[in-house]
Amino acid sequence: MRKLITISLGLLLLYSCKEEKKEEVAQPIQIKEYSIKQFMDNENAFANGFSPDKSKALITSNRSGIYNMYTVSSNGGEFTPVTASDSSSVFGISYFPEDDRILFRMDGNGDEIFKLFLKDTSGIKRLTPAENVRALFRGWAKDGKSFFFGSNQRDPKFMDHYEMDIANFTSKVIYENKDGLDFAGMSDDRKYIALLKPVNTNDTDLFILNTETKEKVKVNDNLSGNSPEDFSPDGLSFYYTTDDGAEFSYLMKYNLKDGSKEKVVEKDWDISSFYFTRNGKYQVMFTNEDAKTVMQVKEVATGAVVEFPTFENKEISSASFSRDESMAFLNVSGSGTPRNVYSYDLASKQYHKLTDVLNKEINEDDLVASEVVRFKSFDGLEIPAIYYKPKQATADNKVPALVWVHGGPGGQSRQGYSSVIQYLVNHGYAILAVNNRGSSGYGKTFYKMDDQNHGDKDLKDCVAGKDWLAQQEIIDANKIGIIGGSYGGYMTMAALTYTPEDFKVGVNIFGVTNWLRTLKSIPPWWESFKEALYEEMGDPNTADSVRLRKISPLFHTEKVTKPLIVLQGAKDPRVLKVESDEIVAGVKKNGVPVEYVLFEDEGHGFVKKENQIEAYSRVMKFLDKYLKNTGSEIINDGKSETKKVESE
Repeated sequence: MRKLITISLGLLLLYSCKEEKKEEVAQPIQIKEYSIKQFMDNENAFANGFSPDKSKALITSNRSGIYNMYTVSSNGGEFTPVTASDSSSVFGISYFPEDDRILFRMDGNGDEIFKLFLKDTSGIKRLTPAENVRALFRGWAKDGKSFFFGSNQRDPKFMDHYEMDIANFTSKVIYENKDGLDFAGMSDDRKYIALLKPVNTNDTDLFILNTETKEKVKVNDNLSGNSPEDFSPDGLSFYYTTDDGAEFSYLMKYNLKDGSKEKVVEKDWDISSFYFTRNGKYQVMFTNEDAKTVMQVKEVATGAVVEFPTFENKEISSASFSRDESMAFLNVSGSGTPRNVYSYDLASKQYHKLTDVLNKEINEDDLVASEVVRFKSFDGLEIPAIYYKPKQATADNKVPALVWVHGGPGGQSRQGYSSVIQYLVNHGYAILAVNNRGSSGYGKTFYKMDDQNHGDKDLKDCVAGKDWLAQQEIIDANKIGIIGGSYGGYMTMAALTYTPEDFKVGVNIFGVTNWLRTLKSIPPWWESFKEALYEEMGDPNTADSVRLRKISPLFHTEKVTKPLIVLQGAKDPRVLKVESDEIVAGVKKNGVPVEYVLFEDEGHGFVKKENQIEAYSRVMKFLDKYLKNTGSEIINDGKSETKKVESE
């Protein structure tokens, strides 16, 4: 469906020697309005690796409606299907190092219990156990003769570290994780393993285990946020980031022989990732700069910065290199343009576009680039946010708006492309993606500000975002709602419960509504993180349960007076289906309009196109009915609706 919209821009014309000011002249600009199907027909595709001779790329794409694997020439061209699943999504991992066999993973329709599989000329073979055992790929051995993976086969709560020989596909345990630590990397010679122990959601302890002597040494001296990055190719050093004594994470080098440390790089933003290419020719660093990813690649031998191509209004958000370090895949995107994959030859400087994910029916000029804004919250704290303004919005044509809340706790809205946000903006809804206190990327102090304050100060930041929107001349101040998924869904319900008059509608996408139950039903493989989450949120098995009940919207549904839509995946292992079932039932008792969209074949996030189309078309219809097309007061028609969506 396409619909032409006419918008006006005021132009100030100055005439004659008298420089008389004339009235603004309206000039029509036409943009197209696209359906959710057209937006979801944008492809989501990412590269999994080069073939051993680098002539082909393995690509995972949802162009069929479900994620499957494809191959394409490294110079671009037509995709060749490798798999044709019509139920569970297939996610490529890589080619085998010396032949065209393929390693990939699948789970059970979003249950996150992943299995590893082999695809070769004879068909498909499962490499890891089936029954309720989770397996995660952890990289290839440097010689290419084996790969590493984590599995909770021995104990559902702990992921042990395994190595699988690809000659006969037998596995052996390298490290039994009986201490509840998280695996964080291994040196090429298998002598050292990095281990992580979350202390709370802000701080972690980092250890190095000597697999020969079994000695385990703590790397960090103080309570701080520490993140493992990479072992040096020569096996002498370990690199990690830390915020010890600083607001932002900086890069450190740890000497594996004597335990000495030195600071390598420090910036005014978080260093979010650092690694060496396979043979150590290049070092790659990414920085999170005001919600945008910035890449820098250096040649290790000379320290020279390696030049990469530039793309107008787009950035390189990630890079992965071939085993011989001569080529790389580049992910290139902008806030108003979806991510595409390019292959890049570092010697010739030539690059080729491998994917073209934007639906051919959509004109890129109709999409909206975001801008970073900041506003003051209730206590004067400055809150960053990502703002999307509809092109049809003017002071004379005011539009409704939504406060968008990211997942987490501790997530961040980034300056990246979102088909859902673009769909809403294209249909005349302004979006303010608020990075409330407790969001990552803005320093340690800011990140810790919501600890055991959820549903209070973080919610007040979202309300302040609503107030900022209401002051913008293009926004209809009487038509502002709130939307979010997971933690953002919780914030939606907290807003409708604890500040019931601030937002006109709420969109809750698999949001937590009962913290007591959610914290008690954490998946077993998150055991190492459970204590850290309890530190931030509170322990439901202690006196903290009083506060957790107080901030759980489920127990206060009688306060909800504004229309609500809830979306949920039945197989979600993080936010259980019962969370949404009960919040819907509770709010219905108030006679408030409630809609419920349940997908029987989805988990924590909707990955199938048909379900995405159904989900967000329902959201749009809901918003059009209860936000855009209402007056300053919403009339309660007393109706509610539940729809269950099952795959055929």
